[in-house]
Amino acid sequence: MRSYGTGEAPPRTPTAAPDPDPETAAGEQALLDGGPAHGTRLRVLDRPAVVQVTYPCRTEDGPTPFRVDALYVYRRDPRVHHEPLRYGYDHASP
Repeated sequence: MRSYGTGEAPPRTPTAAPDPDPETAAGEQALLDGGPAHGTRLRVLDRPAVVQVTYPCRTEDGPTPFRVDALYVYRRDPRVHHEPLRYGYDHASP
């Protein structure tokens, strides 16, 4: 039995077909509904359940090398089965 709390990833079984290249795969049209990215159109592969949108935040001058981004979560509406797929803003997610 393998422990999954050690940081070791379990071995992966190769798949029959390679993952599609995001640069050349067609994907499906999707629309973000609500929240700060309302109306944004994008293309998604394999109908992901969640899409994360980040927006860079300004930091005060100082010696810190960190970059800070605001994170917004959009969840796919399972009732929509045609393009454009709809992803609704989840205001409860961090």
